[in-house]
Amino acid sequence: MAEVKGQNVMPVFKVGDAAVYPGHGVGRVISVEAKEIMGSKLEFYNVQILETGMKIMVPKNNVNSVGLRPIISKDEAGKVMDILKVKEIKVDNQTWNRRYREYMEKIKTGSVYEIAEVLRDLFVLKVDKELSFGERKMLDTARGLLLKELSLAVDEQELKSQEEIKQIFNL
Repeated sequence: MAEVKGQNVMPVFKVGDAAVYPGHGVGRVISVEAKEIMGSKLEFYNVQILETGMKIMVPKNNVNSVGLRPIISKDEAGKVMDILKVKEIKVDNQTWNRRYREYMEKIKTGSVYEIAEVLRDLFVLKVDKELSFGERKMLDTARGLLLKELSLAVDEQELKSQEEIKQIFNL
């Protein structure tokens, strides 16, 4: 989300634009339409999630509150890959379900950096011990959310050329 002098700037999307919807991943704006609801005319972005085909209607004036955002830039993708490459992390020794809740909160933020941290942490944890079913599922979710966005932000060859990234995404 861009900020200008302390104010949130509402991203504007056109039909055909790629956009990220938190928790669901990359989608494409398939239409922009106006509907009258309880006497008020509202404009909506109709977004279709690429991975699942699910369609979501997002009111234009709620874009920031739901977290709909543009695809990350090439520079931001570089920062995400840097996060993924860090191997010396302190893995929290709390119970798996508490860790799971914390990771789920991070994924729900829609922040590509938070999702990268979850993916990295679970990937590192997997080396030391068996992940619970929920953690394995979350690892797959984080991997799917990040891979689609990263592959749109940078060339796929660039992703495959970096050994750590290749391992994390099973490329």
